[in-house]
Amino acid sequence: MLSKVTSAALLGIDGIPVSVEVDVANGLPTFTTVGLPDSSVRESKDRVKAAIKNCGYEFPNRKITVNLAPADLKKEGPSFDLPIALGLLATTGIVNQQNLDRYLAVGELSLDGALRPVPGVLSIALAAAEMQVEGLIVPYENRHEAHLAGTIEILAVKNLYEIVEILNGLREIETFSPEPDDENNAQYQVGFEDIKGQQHVKRALEIGAAGMHNVLMQGPPGSGKTLIARCLPSIMPDWSFSERLETTKLYSIGGGQKNCKLLPQRPFRAPHHTISDAGLIGGGPYPRPGEVSLAHNGVLFLDELPEFKKHVLEVLRQPMEDGNVTIARAQISLTYPARFMLVGAMNPCPCGYHGDKNNRCHCNDNQIRRYKSKISGPLLDRIDMHLEVSALEFEKLQSREQVETSDHVRKRVNKARKLQSERFNTTRNVFTNAQMSVKEIEIYCRIEEKSKLLMERSVNTLGLSARAYHRILKLARTIADLDSSETLMTKHVAEAVQYRRGEI
Repeated sequence: MLSKVTSAALLGIDGIPVSVEVDVANGLPTFTTVGLPDSSVRESKDRVKAAIKNCGYEFPNRKITVNLAPADLKKEGPSFDLPIALGLLATTGIVNQQNLDRYLAVGELSLDGALRPVPGVLSIALAAAEMQVEGLIVPYENRHEAHLAGTIEILAVKNLYEIVEILNGLREIETFSPEPDDENNAQYQVGFEDIKGQQHVKRALEIGAAGMHNVLMQGPPGSGKTLIARCLPSIMPDWSFSERLETTKLYSIGGGQKNCKLLPQRPFRAPHHTISDAGLIGGGPYPRPGEVSLAHNGVLFLDELPEFKKHVLEVLRQPMEDGNVTIARAQISLTYPARFMLVGAMNPCPCGYHGDKNNRCHCNDNQIRRYKSKISGPLLDRIDMHLEVSALEFEKLQSREQVETSDHVRKRVNKARKLQSERFNTTRNVFTNAQMSVKEIEIYCRIEEKSKLLMERSVNTLGLSARAYHRILKLARTIADLDSSETLMTKHVAEAVQYRRGEI
C-alpha cells in the first residue's frame, strides 16, 4: 500500500516542493525515513505514532518506509509530521486519498494529535500558490501568515482529527477572516522631536535614510548617539508590499515573526558587541539568516563599534557591497538578501573624552591609535558619512524650542525615495542611490565643471579612494533628490564631501 502527500521544505527564503511517499508493506514492524532527513525529521516517527493512536485511529503495525523526495535535498524541522501522518492514514483507508491530493500539508504534531505552528509558512504558502495544488493545510496558529500568499485556499486546523474529518467530508471547512493589514500602524518609541540640538546629525541621517547610505557617528559618552540612531526608523521611507513581504519571509524562516502578519515597519536590528560572525552573517549546520539579513530593507545599528571583534566586522564588507550574503557549507550553499543601512556609533578614544572641552582625556596616543585601528580602513571606506556628535550644552538641553517632527522629515524622505524608484524602475537589483554601480553613476551623477574642481581638490587633499569618490557622488545624488533637483550642483557635491572630512 502506497500513499503520496505533497509537502514543502525551505531552501534559503524559498519553499521547495517535497513529495512524502509512505509505503506500508508486510514484514517486521519497522519505521524507516529516507531522503536526507535531519534528527527532528527522523524523530517524527514517535510523534506520528502517538498522535495517530491518541486520536483514536489504528496505527499499521507493519513495515513502514517514508521517502522524502527529492532525496538530495536536506530536510529539517518538524513540519513533515502532518504529511507523514496523513500518508499513513491514507494507506489504511482512513483518509480519502483523492481529496488529500488536492492539498499541500505542513505542521508539527503533538503526542495528543494537536498541531503546533512551524516556521517558514509564508515561503511555503507562496510556493504552494505556484504549484498544482488547490490549497494548503497548516496549523491554526499559522493561518494569518499563510493567508498572505494570496488567493490559495487555506485549511487551518487545530488537530489531526479535525483535518481527517474535513478530508473525508464529515466536517465543513471553517472559514476565518484574516486580520486587516494597516500599512500605517507603525509605532515608534522615539522620534526626531525628542532630540535636542544636533541639527547637523539629524540632517545627515535624513540624507542617509533617503538613499540608504551607511553612517558612522563618533562622539563622547552621553552625546546622544544611541538615541539618534534609535530615532532613525521613524524617518525611514514607507515601504512597498514586495519589500514587506520579502522581509517578513526572513523573519518567518528565522522564527522571529510572532504575530504572523506583515511587519508593520522597517526592521531595526541592534546586536550586542559580543555577537559571533555566524550570528551576524548567518550560519549553522543548515544556514539560517543572521542579523544582516534580518535588517534587510531596514537598519543595522552597531553600537560601540570598536568593541566588536575585528573578524566579525570584516565579514560585513561583502554584504555591504553586494546587498546579499552567501553562506557556504559542505552540503549546501544558501544566499540570503541583506540590503541594509549600516549605522555605527563609537567613542573617539577608550575613555571617550578625547577632544571634549568639558572632560579631560586620560588616553595616550598609542591607546587612541590602537582603539581606532580595530576598525579597518576597507570597512571605513564603505561608510558614506562620518559624523562628529558633540556633547550638548545645558542651555540646549533645557530649550523648549519647537523642533521638526519625524513625520515632516519622513515626507521629504518619501519624496526623494519616490524619485529613486522612478529612476531605477528598469534597472535590475538597484533600488536606491547607495546601490548604484559605476555604470549608473556615470549616467545619473554627472557634475558641473566647478564641482569637478572641488572633487579633484577633495580627492587629492583627503586621499580618497576610487570607492570613496563614487560614494561621494552617490551621496550628492541623494542630496539633490531631497532638493528635487535633476542636476548635481556644486552645493550638493560640497555637502557630500564634508561628510567624508570627519573620517577617523
